[in-house]
Amino acid sequence: MARTKEFFAAISAVDATAARTLLDAEPALANAKNEHGQSAVLASVYNGRTEIRDLLIARTADLQLHEAAAAGQLERVKHLVDANPELARSYSPDGFPVFALACTFGHLPVAMYLFEMGALVDAVAANGTGYNALTGAVAGGRADVVDWLLQNGAEPNCRYGAGFTPLLTAAANGHLEIVKMLLLHGADAEVKTNDGKSAADIAEERKHPAVAQFLRGSAKA
Repeated sequence: MARTKEFFAAISAVDATAARTLLDAEPALANAKNEHGQSAVLASVYNGRTEIRDLLIARTADLQLHEAAAAGQLERVKHLVDANPELARSYSPDGFPVFALACTFGHLPVAMYLFEMGALVDAVAANGTGYNALTGAVAGGRADVVDWLLQNGAEPNCRYGAGFTPLLTAAANGHLEIVKMLLLHGADAEVKTNDGKSAADIAEERKHPAVAQFLRGSAKA
């Protein structure tokens, strides 16, 4: 497929018109992969290109489990996992638990189904990032998913990246509702990054005064 690079460039540029034109000319591009082995569907999901993601699905892209989970395609996920329940605990080729992908991109029904089928709430990525379902949901601001994960046993103080925890990430992103959820479920309010910054410090740096004020008040309580 000579137009693969052009197609992935359209995905990156959020050019749905160009993507559609290329698909019209070369329908097989719906299942194309880039030089990193990443499918067009997954590239569109990772880059937040929902319009192109939906276009690819409508053009009958052949979704593997990790792609279906990341794209929120519950029926496809059920079709694959019902046939082999062990897949509920499987990982994507780039090392992320399929359960974590569903949570990261806000697909709670998919996450709930995978959990029912045996997915582990705190399964950690196998690529050295330390990411899991909760860290992904927090980073994405998925408050409903974060709440559900915490109610189902997710560890609020897991460490990943440069000494970050879900609370530090929520503070950095200014997600006050998620900050409150994490503290309610036992997150350490005094946790610091590897370079000694507290959640309140980070919130102030990122210009989230309401979050910083709330955290400083919680620390004094």
